[in-house]
Amino acid sequence: MEQNKKEQLTHRIIDLAKRLGADLVGIATKDTLKGGPPSTDLTYVLPGANSAVVFAISLDQSIIEPFIEKSDFDSFNVNNVRTNTLASGISLDLSKYLEMKGFRSVALNANIDYRKDTKGGVMDELPPISHRYLAVRSGVGFLGFSGNLLTKQFGAAVILGSLVTQAELIPTDPINPENNYCDQCKVCTASCASGYMDPKEMITVTMGGMDFSYSRRRHHWRCDYVCGGFSGLHQSKKWSTWSPARFAIPEKDEEFAEAFIKAAPAYKKRPKSDVGFYHFLMPGNVIELTCCFCQLVCHPDKEVRKKRLKMIRNSGVTIQRSDGSLASVSPDDAEKWLASLDKETRALYMEVE
Repeated sequence: MEQNKKEQLTHRIIDLAKRLGADLVGIATKDTLKGGPPSTDLTYVLPGANSAVVFAISLDQSIIEPFIEKSDFDSFNVNNVRTNTLASGISLDLSKYLEMKGFRSVALNANIDYRKDTKGGVMDELPPISHRYLAVRSGVGFLGFSGNLLTKQFGAAVILGSLVTQAELIPTDPINPENNYCDQCKVCTASCASGYMDPKEMITVTMGGMDFSYSRRRHHWRCDYVCGGFSGLHQSKKWSTWSPARFAIPEKDEEFAEAFIKAAPAYKKRPKSDVGFYHFLMPGNVIELTCCFCQLVCHPDKEVRKKRLKMIRNSGVTIQRSDGSLASVSPDDAEKWLASLDKETRALYMEVE
């Protein structure tokens, strides 16, 4: 493609993405991603791929604090599901536009799309293409200590999407490291009941000759176990996620397989709301988002981060009423609630001898 045609098509695809609902848009290419992890290999999904369009959509900022202080469960779940759906739809529309222009393109799902050819198959939960690596390399955002993508406008409260194409697009520049607001305050780790992020060890990813660092993540089952709702009581026992369960959260990664086996039957039996979604790996296939705190606590304003962490710590402990609804109560009242249950019902929320 001639340079002016590349520039014209790049401008149009960025503009189209924004018209469709994307808040932030970037372009990564095979050259800017060179040397990156396997999940940055665009040819994995499209032989001959040259470029990727990556974008971020802000979650509804008004419902974040009601969710983390545990006063509104439904609104965040609905917004999260529908924002993911919008991201997948934008990817499809963009890819079809490029296809109609004569460039082979592949739309990518925003979430729940895993490689099947790894050692553990879909259980490894490795994406075909990493939206966040593409996003940080193309300047949509930057990596925080948590490894989440942070944006100057919306913090980490965004959903990412991308598509891969054979079109030769003009890459956008990454954000200057000096403009990364992450100061390693570690409110992300303080708000994570699973211990997913290593508090000390960092890893570095190199893409196109540029380095990007964040905390080493422990086994992804930690996040699955807590954010997925199998358990949620913080080790302090003073607060929890939106999960009413309090099965033990293992200290070692290798202990999570057994923990899932123990907690899965109760997970499947516990009542679920109608605001969740279907995930093929979950018992009964239904999942609700009960945490996401490491993502939602992170705001560009450090004072807001501190306030949100305090909200989480003061939010109490979740219980599930007999009608299936969730409520937050004090740790003492949660203990009284558990003691009032018959043995069979109590076993839905904790190990019972």
